[in-house]
Amino acid sequence: MRIAVTGSIATDHLMVFQGRFADSLVVEQLDRLALSFLVDDLEIRRGGIGANIAFGLGVLGERPLLIGAVGQDFAEYRSWLERHNVDCSGVRVSQLRHTARFICTTDSDQAQIATFYAGAMSEAREIELAPLMAHEPFDLVVISPNDPEGMLRHTEEARYRGVPFAADPSQQLAWADGPLIRSLVDGAAYLFSNEYEAALIAQKTGWDDEEILARVGVRVITHGKDPVRIEQAGAETVHVPVVPARTVADPTGVGDAFRAGFLAGLAWGLPLERCAQVGCLLATHVLETVGTQEYRFDRSPALDRFRAAYGEEAAAEVAAHLSVAVEA
Repeated sequence: MRIAVTGSIATDHLMVFQGRFADSLVVEQLDRLALSFLVDDLEIRRGGIGANIAFGLGVLGERPLLIGAVGQDFAEYRSWLERHNVDCSGVRVSQLRHTARFICTTDSDQAQIATFYAGAMSEAREIELAPLMAHEPFDLVVISPNDPEGMLRHTEEARYRGVPFAADPSQQLAWADGPLIRSLVDGAAYLFSNEYEAALIAQKTGWDDEEILARVGVRVITHGKDPVRIEQAGAETVHVPVVPARTVADPTGVGDAFRAGFLAGLAWGLPLERCAQVGCLLATHVLETVGTQEYRFDRSPALDRFRAAYGEEAAAEVAAHLSVAVEA
């Protein structure tokens, strides 16, 4: 199964300030704000939703095609992704802009001051899907948060060419209006969201649950530590519990890992319940690790955890596919 993942590709620059931002704010002078904070640490991490999903698929032994736009500073990141089974031949390199960047400082109260530079991501709208599948068609295109015009273009092209697509608008839902969301969702083979995003989709499109299910093939809704819900028109709802976490290190990228595991299950021909279980397994690995692509996935311990969470029969069904998984 050839899966193409469209979406953001970015680097995260994360800093920690040991004081409190609030102590440096003078309410009467906020219109003249000019502040500088001395930080103790800087971590540069690989990120971007499209890249995170593709990385997870690669870790599980798949070879997804990543589609997005980056700057000429992408060389080291490209090497990392390719070493983890990601095909980067669909990545456009901008001649003018840097790779998207998220720059964030967190204080001792966990308050944050952040800036997002879209940079080369804005050129995703220039990418045409047809040339990328000229020699080998896509079985599924994942359309995750990216340049809005790029998301719309990829959705419309997938629809036009009859390629099944998975809609994952997530972070773009807050600002997007109803017509755009309807365009991104209508006709999707799979629709991914968390519980809050599901409510936003309903509110902004004006579609109730029944109408949404009539317009998509499968709807997958995550609920944090509570069970994942899988819905289809005319079918009984499936609830899949999460894999218990041993520790909670960083929730960033957990949803991306879930999608990667779910999509890997689809590629392996597993039923939807198993797909969600694989997604939950990978999501827990990310939850227990600082960074979206820093987790280790070792086959035997992973299978033991999968078996403990879902039983021997489920583990046996997944085991043959995990035999080709690679270590992150």
